[in-house]
Amino acid sequence: KPALGRVVSRCTDVALPPVPLSAKTRRAALDSLGGAFSSKLLYDFLIERRLTVSDCLERSLRKGGGEEQAAAATVCAQLCVQLGGGDEGEEGFKILRPVLSAIMIDGCASVAARQSCARALGMCCYISAAEDGEDLVKSMSHLESVFTMSYPNREGTLPTPNAGAPGLHSAALHAWALLVTLCPASRITVLLDLHLPKLQACLESSDVNYRIAVGETIALLVELGRDIDREFEFEDSDTLCECLKGLATDGNKHRAKNDRRKQRSIFREVLHYIENEDFSEEKIRFGVEGIYIDSWMRRRVYDAFKEVLESGVRHHLQFNPLLRDIFGLGPPLILDSSVKSSKISRFEKHLFNSAAFKARTKLRNKVRDKRADVM
Repeated sequence: KPALGRVVSRCTDVALPPVPLSAKTRRAALDSLGGAFSSKLLYDFLIERRLTVSDCLERSLRKGGGEEQAAAATVCAQLCVQLGGGDEGEEGFKILRPVLSAIMIDGCASVAARQSCARALGMCCYISAAEDGEDLVKSMSHLESVFTMSYPNREGTLPTPNAGAPGLHSAALHAWALLVTLCPASRITVLLDLHLPKLQACLESSDVNYRIAVGETIALLVELGRDIDREFEFEDSDTLCECLKGLATDGNKHRAKNDRRKQRSIFREVLHYIENEDFSEEKIRFGVEGIYIDSWMRRRVYDAFKEVLESGVRHHLQFNPLLRDIFGLGPPLILDSSVKSSKISRFEKHLFNSAAFKARTKLRNKVRDKRADVM
C-alpha cells in the first residue's frame, strides 16, 4: 500500500502541476492511477486526499482531449468504488456528476470520452446517489437521452447509426439498466411500459454488440417486472419470443463467425428466461470464496464492476467491503489468525457509521421496494 500511495501522490502532482505538462504525461498519470485503484484498496490513503484527486479528475475532464477525458472518467468510477457509498463518495459524486453528464450528452465530444463518461456516471450514481433520489433521476434521464437516439422513429424505422454510436448507446443502456435496479416498484412499472416496446424494436439493430446489450436489458426489465408481479407478462411476448428465436439461431453468413456465436449464446439465455424463467447460473471464484450469478440483476451489477475494475474485480470481491456488502459476502475473511486484529480499519468504521450506505444496501436487495414512488 505505501508503494501504491506514492504512485497516487506522484500522479496527482502530475495532474495538478505548477507548470503545465504534456497531454501524454497526464494520460500516463491517469493510467497509473487507474491501475492502482483497480488492483488494491486505498481507502485509508485516499480519505485525506479525495478532494485533491477529484480536482485532478475534474480538470482532466474539462480541459483534456478525448483520450484524457475517457481515462479520467474511468478513474472517477474507480475512485467511487474505493471511497464506498458513504458521505465521502457522495461528496465526490456531487462534484463529478455534472461534468460527466455534460460530456456524455455533448455531440461534439469524442465518442470514446462519451462512452467512458456513460459507464462512470452509471457506476458513480449506483454507489453514491443521494437518498432523495434526485441524482438518480437526473442521471437516468441523461443516460436515456443518449440511448433513446437508437429508438425507431414514428414510422417505426431504426435510424442509421453514426460511426461509434452503437458502442455509446450500449454503454449508456448498460449504465441505465444498472440504475434501474435501484428504482422502486412503481417507477419500474412506468419504465417497463415506456421502454420495453422500443427496446424490442432495437433487436433489429445492425450492430451485434448493441443487439446483445438490448437483449440483456429486456431480460433484466422482465425479471424486475416479475419480481413486482409474478403474473407479469410483456403484452407482445409472442412477437418478442419469435424475434429472440431468430437471433438465437442466426446463421447469417455475412456476420462474423465469432459475432454469430456470441449472439446465439446470449439470446438462447434471454429466450429461455422469457419463456421458462430459466437462468444459466454462473459461479465467480476468488481466493477460497465465490459468488453465484443467478439472476439478470446480479449479472448486470457484476458486469458493471468488472467493466470498471477489469482484472482487479476479484481482488475487490475479496477485500472491498462495498462489493462484499452488495453481493452479500459479509466482512472480508481473515484466513490467518496470527494477523487478526481487534482494531477495525477506518474503512470499516466508515461503513458501519454510514446510515446512507446502509439504506442504499436495502435498495440493492433482490426483494423490490413496493412502497410509494417518491421519485
